[in-house]
Amino acid sequence: MAVEDKIRLRLDLAYDGTDFHGWAKQGSSDLRTVQKVLEDTLALVLRETVELSVAGRTDAGVHAAGQVAHVDVPRAALEQRSIDGDPARLVRRLARLLPDDVRVDTVSQAPPGFDARFSALRRHYVYRVCTHPAGPLPTRIRDTATWPKPVDIQAAQAAADALVGLHDFVAFCRAKPNATTVRDLQEFTWSDVSTPTEPQLYEAHVVADAFCWSMVRSLVGSCLAVGEGRRGSGFTRELLDATTRSPRVPVAAARGLSLTAVDYPDDDGLLVRAVMTRAKREIPASLRLGEFPRG
Repeated sequence: MAVEDKIRLRLDLAYDGTDFHGWAKQGSSDLRTVQKVLEDTLALVLRETVELSVAGRTDAGVHAAGQVAHVDVPRAALEQRSIDGDPARLVRRLARLLPDDVRVDTVSQAPPGFDARFSALRRHYVYRVCTHPAGPLPTRIRDTATWPKPVDIQAAQAAADALVGLHDFVAFCRAKPNATTVRDLQEFTWSDVSTPTEPQLYEAHVVADAFCWSMVRSLVGSCLAVGEGRRGSGFTRELLDATTRSPRVPVAAARGLSLTAVDYPDDDGLLVRAVMTRAKREIPASLRLGEFPRG
């Protein structure tokens, strides 16, 4: 029997996560997830059952402006259904069928070796939070979290600085069997982005090679707790010595978080990167004995 000729497509997409139970479909459950909505819509267009792989499996309520996924589809399916073999024509077809809170920006043929998850070099997240007593601007209520106390942004930044580098972030991650919690946190910066109509508004930009379950919101919540004075200045650094998830870590609300970009190597490095990522990460012995890098 001949092997079915398939083509791998890259999808760049965005969504408002408010009304979704996260990215990942939940088995046979009818819960509304981004993956389920997209796969059902693609199946309707292509008349083929498909399965998406994604760069970052966002939690319930988390948004994305720069999510990346891939899907393998029979080449014959693209040559029919009024697509005529051009993956880009799927964008218009999908736009007619998808709900307003999901948008596929581009569809293209993926280069050899591309894997949306394992080929990624790093993920970029932005967290928006308002500490004003009146709360966020009503038109931004779906993507801006509320923090109930004033925050010293310099103290929050100092807490963030202590976390940058290669560490075991087990204190900030919800447990997942047989999964490493070692991550390279490459950037964690806080900015005051207040305007006359949006006072006491802050953004955290968080970049790492990868994130474990609830890690970004735990990092953000820990820094905000230091910024409001509820935790001491050394709180985040002390958490890096933990061997289990810490009950002292506050998890910031999901609605303030958005995946904004995913970086990939040049085409020649995609497969190599995927192989490296699949290998379980550990902290090198030389780093366990001394200080971790800070940038």
